[in-house]
Amino acid sequence: MCMSKSHKTTLRNWAVIAMTLILAFVLAACASQSATTEAEPEPEAEAVEAEPVEPVEVRVASLKGPTSIGLASFIANVDNLGLNNTYTFTIATAADEILPSVIKGETDIALIPANAAAVLYNKTEGGISVIDINTLGVLNVVTGDESIQQFSDLAGKTIYMTGKGATPEYAMNFLLDKAGITDVTLEFKSEPTEVVQALSADATAVGVLPQPFATAACVKNDALKAVIDLTDVWAASVDDGSQFLTGVTVVRNEFLAEHPEAVAEFIAQQAASVDAANADPAGVAPLVVSAGIIDAEPVAAKAIPSCHLVCITGTEMQSALSGYLQTLFNSDPASVGGALPADDFYFLG
Repeated sequence: MCMSKSHKTTLRNWAVIAMTLILAFVLAACASQSATTEAEPEPEAEAVEAEPVEPVEVRVASLKGPTSIGLASFIANVDNLGLNNTYTFTIATAADEILPSVIKGETDIALIPANAAAVLYNKTEGGISVIDINTLGVLNVVTGDESIQQFSDLAGKTIYMTGKGATPEYAMNFLLDKAGITDVTLEFKSEPTEVVQALSADATAVGVLPQPFATAACVKNDALKAVIDLTDVWAASVDDGSQFLTGVTVVRNEFLAEHPEAVAEFIAQQAASVDAANADPAGVAPLVVSAGIIDAEPVAAKAIPSCHLVCITGTEMQSALSGYLQTLFNSDPASVGGALPADDFYFLG
């Protein structure tokens, strides 16, 4: 059967239309697939493992006495803690043995008296920072006089103590002034043992002794009692956040800049060691003696609870320490090195 010319033309037109529609559909499908492909997120790159921190030797120096007690467990167990760094510990008998070694770069971290840290900061022109407070006040009023139970009972008394022209005298005068006590006589001795002798010779005598001497005196003479803790008296006398302090921990800023991970590791282990001492004084006492910090285990065990071992960091550390240094500065600027440290003295983490 033959088609007319008009029918053939119509079929060709429909064919063209059909092909056009098919082509449009194909192009739309391709465009949709392309958009979908572009919208798919690229696979994440594999995480690159951080390079291990190179171990370093951390040289630590501290003082014989309460300032070092909080390190006893750390020192005893350092080889079994699986730490990234190695540690060497030196226990000195005086701060004068430690400060030059910090200045020379021979000691990286040091546990020293709070005011000595300010002196060192000024001497090094800001070359060190305080990373924590390790010990609060360690001074106790010791007496055989049972009428003395609180700080106000010291009015009219003669008090034997050490530390003339130093922080014990400044702190005691500050507390007496806060309490409004003006008729106390401070009689200074050169050594704590001389204070103990005065207390033993007169049952009514009153003395101020640091730990562990206060505990040792009471152990040897059961007529004596540590009746007032000056750390508690300070806390009740102020409202500025300051605290009565003994020791702080400092680090050379050069070491801190080069090995921040090591400093963080040290602080963590120091805090754990302090917790161990406070939780189990009797168990830590042998470690204190073996480290050469205190000579007798019974004294160490009884003294630890009164030593106020802490590891205070950050803004609390700054508030407590800055207020304490301000009190010393007000009494004698030379006691803190002639000037109060700037804010960069306090490492806030």
